[in-house]
Amino acid sequence: MRNVVVLGVGMHSFGKFLDKSLMDLGRTAIWNAIEDSRLSPKDIEVAYVGNSLGGLVTGQEGVRGQVILRDAGLSGLPIINVENACASGTTAFRGAWLEVASGVHDVALAVGVEKLFLPDTSESIKILAADSDIRLRDFGFQFTAHYAMKLRKYMQTSGCTKMDFARVVEKNSFNASMNPYAQNRKPLSAEQVLGSRLIAEPLHLYMCAPMGDGAAAAILCTEAMARKFTNRPLVTIISCSLRSGKFQDPNNSEPENTIALTAKSAYELAGVGPEDIDVAEVHDAMAPIELCHYEELGFCPEGEAVRLLDEGRTRITGNITVNPSGGLAGRGHPVAATGMAQVAEVVWQLRGEAGGRQTFDPKVGLVQTSGGFVEDDTAAATVIILKR
Repeated sequence: MRNVVVLGVGMHSFGKFLDKSLMDLGRTAIWNAIEDSRLSPKDIEVAYVGNSLGGLVTGQEGVRGQVILRDAGLSGLPIINVENACASGTTAFRGAWLEVASGVHDVALAVGVEKLFLPDTSESIKILAADSDIRLRDFGFQFTAHYAMKLRKYMQTSGCTKMDFARVVEKNSFNASMNPYAQNRKPLSAEQVLGSRLIAEPLHLYMCAPMGDGAAAAILCTEAMARKFTNRPLVTIISCSLRSGKFQDPNNSEPENTIALTAKSAYELAGVGPEDIDVAEVHDAMAPIELCHYEELGFCPEGEAVRLLDEGRTRITGNITVNPSGGLAGRGHPVAATGMAQVAEVVWQLRGEAGGRQTFDPKVGLVQTSGGFVEDDTAAATVIILKR
């Protein structure tokens, strides 16, 4: 397989945009990525467009990618629509990577775009719940409740406290305050987090990702082509793994973790380990779940996530910065756009272009995205590793 470079990235800011369509959001992100890549739009040979819930929100089905790209001025090329819950964007990215790595095409576009904010928030929540097995709705399934139960169990096994959860938000809200694309840009203290409205014990309002709209995109190409168009540091994709949840043995008290398995395959393909990661964007739909991801991704042994937090190692000034963008509670979570925004952030970090939230000279970055829920497990999980 050929080496593939992320030549350009672009975003539309995340937020609540009742007056903007999927096309508006996508067009901005796509053209920002094209301009960042310094390629001509005519150079793009194939496009993968990730969108999870646009059909339920807008009524547009089947050809969302074609509609979004035509509005951006792109047509006539192969366009693949990708729907894979919160991992839709990173699954689109994986498709674009495989196109170039395999030699089928030299330049590929990956897009993640979502419009989830509606005047009636309860309607948004109902639509979001469709990213789980709909049979679970008969039992009142809701993602916030699922995370709350998981975190209560984690508190029992790890000994961490709600103050530890709040400190994750404190860290990430500080990062988001320096991110011009973030939906929430107000730095919060741990006390303010715990003083916000209780949603589902132990989760308070400021621990939860907000409903929102947004888009992000990336231009991928061969290493040889990249060297012709830029003198910036090249960001190479050294692995991109995708898994879905698996059947679990109900008699097994320690079921296999899909995120950990996905990370393991990504590390093996990349030829690196968790100790080599300098910066990571992880999928913390409820901010405290970031602590679980430290352990699932191998950043620390089981039960020691709070120690990483205590030592400041996951801050911007730490040796393994996690969620410098602000994470999902800070940057926002327009489902399919999230993974591509994570990719953009890691690319900016590796290039040294992240401004006030820049961590110190990172060389290897990781993106972890997970989404959906089927039979007590993550429906889709991706782990991408990038290297400068």
